[in-house]
Amino acid sequence: MDRIVVQTAGDGQATLVGREAECSRLDQILALAHREQSSVLVLRGEPGIGKTALLEYAAEHAAGCRVVRSVGVEWEMELPFAGLHQLCVGLLDGRPQLPVPQAEALATAFGLSSGPEPNRFLVGLAVLSLLSAAAGVDPLVCLVDDVQWLDRSSVQALAFVARRLHAEPVVLLFAEREPCQVEELAGLPELRLGGLADRSARKLLRSVIAAPMDELVRVRILAETRGNPLALLELPRESSGEGFAGGFELPGDDSLPRRIEATFHRRVQRLPAETQQLVLLAAADPTGEQALLARASKEIGVPLKGLGPAEEAGLLELAAQVRFRHPLLRSAIYRAASSDQRRAAHRVLAAATDSGFDPDRRAWHRAHAVGGPDEDIALELERSAARARARGGIAAAAAFLERAVALSPDPSARAHRALQAATIWPAPPTKR
Repeated sequence: MDRIVVQTAGDGQATLVGREAECSRLDQILALAHREQSSVLVLRGEPGIGKTALLEYAAEHAAGCRVVRSVGVEWEMELPFAGLHQLCVGLLDGRPQLPVPQAEALATAFGLSSGPEPNRFLVGLAVLSLLSAAAGVDPLVCLVDDVQWLDRSSVQALAFVARRLHAEPVVLLFAEREPCQVEELAGLPELRLGGLADRSARKLLRSVIAAPMDELVRVRILAETRGNPLALLELPRESSGEGFAGGFELPGDDSLPRRIEATFHRRVQRLPAETQQLVLLAAADPTGEQALLARASKEIGVPLKGLGPAEEAGLLELAAQVRFRHPLLRSAIYRAASSDQRRAAHRVLAAATDSGFDPDRRAWHRAHAVGGPDEDIALELERSAARARARGGIAAAAAFLERAVALSPDPSARAHRALQAATIWPAPPTKR
């Protein structure tokens, strides 16, 4: 998959261009894991600055380690413990070995069983125990990207774990987009990423532009991208020939992340129409579950192999899970779709989601698939809110109810649900 260019250092180790010091720090962290020492690190920086690339570097250099992942997505923040479940789903075979109170709390939090609202302390302890047990076989590397978009229940549990890791061979790496601030992660070890130095930025730019370039053009691109690696890789692909020829192309008014998203969107637009349909479905459901996408593809009559052109273009990988090249690519696809297209995608995903196995995700998709009041969906959301509250997802319960309020056609039902939301959560949950 196309990604930030690597270079080989003097010791033969591959590093990211301009990120030698950061890669060295990750190497040290991974080495500590093999000596049964835990590490926590929060990578902070603007979109495209290289946080995801460094997480990928850690995954690729985690020889002899088990790697688990979770990626936060803005439009999934209502689902309680969704991010935590994404990280731990492959480790749940160790749940029977947990102390009974922890196992029951985790099962309730993940919706695997019903019961009283789980104690948050027990949920945190259960995750800590689960990670520690998994690390007893091989060192465990946990990668959490775009943590600012994780649901609050997951962030709280992971922050709890991060502050209690000691002698376990567990590495916990977070990537947080600035200027967002996840208060639960405050005080944890951090690594702030700035733009690449001029020499490294020029080297990265040369990797994507083989043709001779006017130095004025090169200087303008370097100035506009401010050493942002993803911008250096993506924006030159879309610059006009006239801009390359004379350097007089007018700069865009959008922010750098929006310009990168626009570049990704233009690359997606070149794909076959059927591939674009599948890519939007993948972007609209952050689980990346291939089985769900396969069912959704049958709903629209497009075989899953239709994603081939997107894979060949280096935009995503289709393995056990669908993984986009970069979180900004997922955002670009979803934001660029029309309201009708997004609603249609959520409608298909709702139909493909098992109502018995994952009723809350089905309700969430149904809620995003309608354009006006719908009492049936509002009632389903109210039930999801009750389940979320029972699992300890207070913010999620309020979010479900707020959406139910918006979809309630009857004024009295709308007022009742609004009162419920206010009772659960005195103020609307704020997006980090």
